[in-house]
Amino acid sequence: MQKRIVIIGSNFAGYTAAMKLQEELKGEHAITVISKSPDFLFMPSLIWVPFGLREREQITIPLEPLYEKKGIRFVLETVDRIDLAQRTVHTEKGFYGYDYLVIATGPELAYDAIPGLGPINGYTQSIFSWEHAERTQQAFEELLRDPGPVVIGAVQGASCFGAAYEFLFNTAHQLKKHKLLDKAPMTYVTAEPFLAHFGIGGFGNGTKMTDWFFRNLHITAELDAEFQEITPDEMLLTDGRRIPYKFAMLAPSFRGVKPVRELTEITNRGGFVKVGKDYATEQYPEVYAAGVAVAMDPPDVTKVPCGVPKTGYLSEEMAKVVAHNIVADITGGKKMELPPQYIDAKCVLDAGNTGIIMLADHFLEPRQHAWLIPGPEAHWAKLAFEKYFMTTHRMGHV
Repeated sequence: MQKRIVIIGSNFAGYTAAMKLQEELKGEHAITVISKSPDFLFMPSLIWVPFGLREREQITIPLEPLYEKKGIRFVLETVDRIDLAQRTVHTEKGFYGYDYLVIATGPELAYDAIPGLGPINGYTQSIFSWEHAERTQQAFEELLRDPGPVVIGAVQGASCFGAAYEFLFNTAHQLKKHKLLDKAPMTYVTAEPFLAHFGIGGFGNGTKMTDWFFRNLHITAELDAEFQEITPDEMLLTDGRRIPYKFAMLAPSFRGVKPVRELTEITNRGGFVKVGKDYATEQYPEVYAAGVAVAMDPPDVTKVPCGVPKTGYLSEEMAKVVAHNIVADITGGKKMELPPQYIDAKCVLDAGNTGIIMLADHFLEPRQHAWLIPGPEAHWAKLAFEKYFMTTHRMGHV
């Protein structure tokens, strides 16, 4: 009997799950992808958009023709509601029944959590969508014309620390090229208790390496930062610290998207899906989650809350486990378990013309091995990987 598999979301986790399922099931079952975006977006490259280094078509893939070629149904709609009891996903245009559901929605950006935060109703810039990164480019060009204090960082509850560091170092690199570092003093303001905590309790000797970048680029740091309010020219922290700025980009906290966080029986307080080691929910074993939508507890307790980052690589690996387990359930095969903390880590922290390659056997502690390789080869590695990734994924390979 043909099974119906519905995947909500189509970036790293959703795209990977769809392609792996179609490959393994060989078209014998119906796969439907529902996405509010017509394109796949390679988000790691958004850090370069504000400096005019990427055009949209370089880092996006139109999804509909690719899915059509693979025999996957693509629905360009926004999900309004999920009925777990009835096994239906509802959009503004109708509903879709499923035998298996994969929640790969990514997050909602919680800019409303702090007064003055964000590019729409606030005063800070963002690099977490194409549209926001374009707005940040306009703000950066204004900074070049009229330089002043620069603040980059991550607020309480944020998890995307890697992107904040990358944007910090790339901004410093660009200001240095324009001979403006002395006219645009830089401050990194973060909820982290120490540099290179990353929301994962640290990574090898990353703190020492990051500190070298800060000293070399004359960047100051404000740690354990809990933001109270952001005004047009100043950031107010709850402990009384006041940080002036002319240009600012702050990573916000994330929460589950509305139709997912409304599923309170399978989500945590942040609206992320609680899953087992096989990425299925306990109450509804036919419902899986992968990527940023998955709930993960912080590995340590920090003075100011820090979220756990879920990288594109981590999201893809989760999605591969999900696809394997759905196929196993359909065909009577053996399921696999691979909690996210035990997935290996592969990251590149880009710094404009240099950076750090980060590799480890486990995403979180305990680790037996953690390697950090600093130097210009990190920058070239990220450029090469971007080209490789976009080329292979445009062909539907994962």
